[in-house]
Amino acid sequence: MWTTGAEQVEQAVAECVELLGAVTGRDWEGVRAGRLEWSCRRTAVHIAEDLIAYAGQLAGREQESYAPFELVLEEGAGNADALRVIGTTGALLAAAVRTTPREVRAFHPYPFRSANREGFAAMGVAEVLLHTHDVAEGLGLAYEPAPGLCDFVLTRIFPHVRPGESPWRTLLWATGRGELPGRPPVAGWRWSNNLVLGTERLTLQGVTPAAAADLAAVGDGGFAWIEGGPVEGTRVGAGLVHQQYEDGVHLPEWGMYVLVRREDGRAIGAMGFHGVPDAQGRVEVGYDLVEGARGRGHATEALVALSRWALDRPQVRTVVANVERGNTPSQNVLARAGFARVAEDPGHLAYELREPGEG
Repeated sequence: MWTTGAEQVEQAVAECVELLGAVTGRDWEGVRAGRLEWSCRRTAVHIAEDLIAYAGQLAGREQESYAPFELVLEEGAGNADALRVIGTTGALLAAAVRTTPREVRAFHPYPFRSANREGFAAMGVAEVLLHTHDVAEGLGLAYEPAPGLCDFVLTRIFPHVRPGESPWRTLLWATGRGELPGRPPVAGWRWSNNLVLGTERLTLQGVTPAAAADLAAVGDGGFAWIEGGPVEGTRVGAGLVHQQYEDGVHLPEWGMYVLVRREDGRAIGAMGFHGVPDAQGRVEVGYDLVEGARGRGHATEALVALSRWALDRPQVRTVVANVERGNTPSQNVLARAGFARVAEDPGHLAYELREPGEG
């Protein structure tokens, strides 16, 4: 069953509070938190700071920057009090995730300057897991969170990281906190929220590996579809995206996007790339719509936006598309979007759209 992430926030916080609650009588201020420069006490407070910051972004619908406030514990607050604040701020983030509508996005800098409720939940869980690890390492405690929590984080905000046998070990490696056989150490890292592109009537919402797996398994991927959706082509494409993720070759902005109507937040189809641009700067695009959404220009509108975005990338010179010879509606979409027919075979027609100035 699809989840927005509120339950994962609550579970991660509960595990953190239970583990560290057993050692509140120890010195946290004078002990360094694992590999961090911070003390265990400072790191615990930082967990609460992140949780309340993410809750504030969602609740306030912040669009341009972080809301200008900070969390400060009262003078004399002890380690047990710090854990109480982690529990409270975790509850606030979970509540914000539960009550924020699906289509709302709020400011976060990495990497595309916004995240939805699921992204903020995944970031909150990541902060709790990783910094609980740091504190536990500093205090000499054994800690390994539930695998499902790690998988929740990896499949939503680490789409570029190839899965490993252990989700926890993979997350530690991806954040410079551990090693994985056959993979080089990670020196610098950032997570990656999904890219969303806007048009007049639509948003093109990047599909995470979690959503791709759900769509491929006959779920809805966390989207509210119009009747008849998603269609089989979307499910097949989602399966390919998830396979790329498992193979470690998925770059999220070159994957699949679900087309969502602004007027009602309903998903009407999907569009995306078959893979990353090749050495010649060519990238192939494909798309489909639920039958009830066809004939209204949505595909053309989305294709213009996605093609323009691709041609604005330095590694792309040409967007290509291949359609069946008998698929006249799709051919018309390509023509309206400015594509030119460049080749054909008995079964298919090939179209191209080049960057301005390209012959």
